[in-house]
Amino acid sequence: MEALGAQVKALRQSLNITASEVAQAAGLSVAMLSKIENGQTAPSLATLQSLAAALNVPITALFTKFDQKRDATFVKAGQGLAIDRRGTRAGHRYELLSHSVHAPVKIEPFLITLDDTSDAYPIFQHAGYEFIYMLSGEVTYRHADRSYLLQPGDSLFFDAEAPHGPEELRRLPTRYLSLIVSLP
Repeated sequence: MEALGAQVKALRQSLNITASEVAQAAGLSVAMLSKIENGQTAPSLATLQSLAAALNVPITALFTKFDQKRDATFVKAGQGLAIDRRGTRAGHRYELLSHSVHAPVKIEPFLITLDDTSDAYPIFQHAGYEFIYMLSGEVTYRHADRSYLLQPGDSLFFDAEAPHGPEELRRLPTRYLSLIVSLP
């Protein structure tokens, strides 16, 4: 009851609405709203629906404090998992920065490093979509029948089923973030 009441109060205050305005819009007395906000009474489902409507939020917003356990992965700088992918043979260093635990899609964020031991390799193909964000260096990146000069701050998003990859390593070392998204 206390967490629910605190959430109602926090939502009301974040919207800069007075207790009397919410009470009136929800068809409650100010005293009843005060009891709810202070965790002194358990509101009925009908009252919760009225409060949600008065606050202009879905009823689920009143319960967000109850559902705070969410999956997350944390990786310290330089501590990503070095993994082998097809590009590893060409001297491309893949560092997996995280992974989706229970997500409805498969998400793989990589930090990719290319140095003077790396080879051009414009023939990757895999399911899903890929987003690249250049951090340092310079590379000509091929996707299907087009090539893109990628420099720090540039990004590229594409269908990963088409052949793609670094076609020309122009300024090394090159580092970029690669986010691959696909259905599991």
